[in-house]
Amino acid sequence: MESREGGRLFFQSEVFATARGPRRAPTGRTVREAAREVPVHAECDVLVVGGGPAGTAAAVAAARLGARTILLERYNHLGGLSTGGLVIWIDRMTDWEGRKVIRGFAEEYLDRLPKDAVAGPPPSAWGSRDAATAAWWAVRSAAFHGIVTHSPTCDPEWMKATALEMVLEAGAEVIFHAWGAEPVLQDGAVRGAVFESKQGRRAVLAKVVVDATGDGDLFHRAGAASDSDTDERDIHHCINTAWLFAHVDMPRYLAWRAEKPAEFSDFMARAKAEIGLFDKAFASWRDDVALFMGPRLSGYDATQVDDLTEVEIRSHRLMLEHLRIYRRDAPGFENATLMLSAPQIGVRHARRLRGVAAVTREGWDGRVHADEIGVSPSLAPKFANVSVPYGALVPERLDGLLAPGRHLACDATSHSFLREIPQCWLTGQASGAAAALAADAGVEPRAVDVAALQAALRRQGAHLRESADAPA
Repeated sequence: MESREGGRLFFQSEVFATARGPRRAPTGRTVREAAREVPVHAECDVLVVGGGPAGTAAAVAAARLGARTILLERYNHLGGLSTGGLVIWIDRMTDWEGRKVIRGFAEEYLDRLPKDAVAGPPPSAWGSRDAATAAWWAVRSAAFHGIVTHSPTCDPEWMKATALEMVLEAGAEVIFHAWGAEPVLQDGAVRGAVFESKQGRRAVLAKVVVDATGDGDLFHRAGAASDSDTDERDIHHCINTAWLFAHVDMPRYLAWRAEKPAEFSDFMARAKAEIGLFDKAFASWRDDVALFMGPRLSGYDATQVDDLTEVEIRSHRLMLEHLRIYRRDAPGFENATLMLSAPQIGVRHARRLRGVAAVTREGWDGRVHADEIGVSPSLAPKFANVSVPYGALVPERLDGLLAPGRHLACDATSHSFLREIPQCWLTGQASGAAAALAADAGVEPRAVDVAALQAALRRQGAHLRESADAPA
C-alpha cells in the first residue's frame, strides 16, 4: 500500500509500537585483553562471511568461476533468514507483466527443490489479472495489486539441503559454527576475517572478502561509512521472530478469512484487545502447517544485544499466546501444535552501505545503469523494473570488500524491497562473480571490468538488460 509523506512509507504492514525495556546501563568499566597471535585457519581467493541468501549465492558464483572460495557461517545451516529465520515466503521474482526478472542462482535454486517442497502459482498464472485467480492467491501471499506473481512458499529444510549441495558441488568450502568477528586489514584494505569458534579465535586470509552478514558487521568494523535511517512506523524498521504451527487445516482457515471477513476482523480485534500484539496466520508449503511471521516489533536496534534479547523473549511468549487463542477461536486451528520457532531472529535493517553508487527512489523510472548487475521488480505496477548497479555493492573508499544483501547501498525506501530474499540472491551472485574476477586479475573490486562481470553473470543465467523498461 502506498502511503503518506510523498511515498516514504511505501510498503506497509501492521507495526506494533511497544514499551521497550530499559537497555542495560554502561558500567563504565573495561577489561584488558592481552595481545595475541591469531592462528590462520585457511587462505583463499574469496572469503564469504555469512551463509544467508546473499552469501550462499556469492559462494556458488565465485567457486563456479574457479576461485578458491570459503564460506563462513555462524549457524549449522545455510539460507539465513530464508531458512533459519522462517522467511519461507519468497517475495516476487516476476515483474507486473509476469516476466521472471530475478533469475540465475535464484531460478536454479528453486528449480532444484522437490515439487512437494514448493507451493505457489504455476508459471501460466504469473501476471494474471483475473480477479478470482488473484483473490485466491492473494491470501496465499502470491498476488498483489490484483496481479498474480511468482512468490512461492518453500520448505525450509529442503532449502537448507539444496543450498548446501549447490555450494559443495560448486567447489566452495564451508566452515560452520564460526562467527565472523573482525576484518583483517592490511594497508587499509580488507584481506580476510577473524572468526570465533570452539577452537577459539582464528583467521581466514583472502584476496577479496564478501561481507554477507546482513548487518554490515565487517565493513562497519573496517571503518566503511553506512546509513541507518528508518522510520519507526515502517515495517522495515521492525524486528520479530517467526514460528510454525503444525496439525492445522489451512484451507479451512483461508476459506473462513475470504468468505466471512467480518468474523475474521472480529476475531483479530478481540485477540488484540486480549493480548495487545496479535498477528494473522499465513499459508506455508503444506496445508497442515501455518506460518506466523510474529508481531513486528518497532523501536528496537538490531545492533544492540539487549534489544535482540528482548525481542526474542517477547516473540516466544507471544507464540504461546497465539497458540492458545488460535486453538480456541480460529477455524482450522483446533488441533494446532507448536512446530518450530525460528532459530534466527527476523532483522530487516541494521546498516546500509554508503557505496560508489546507490539504488534510490528516483531510479524507479526504468533507467538501466551502465554497471547493472541485476533487475528487481518494483513495488507497484505504476513503476518500472529497477536496475541494480554494481556500485551499490562497492564501498565508497574501503578496498578488498563487497557488500551484497540487505545492507547494500540504497535509500530507505528502496531498501523496502532490496532487502527481500530474491534480491539478496541477485546481489549475492553478482558479488561472488565480481570477487572471483577481482581475485583472478589481482585488482580491487572497484576496478573489476564491468563488461566481463556482466558477461559472467549472463553465463550464469542472470537477467540483465540492454535498454530501459516501461512501467507496467
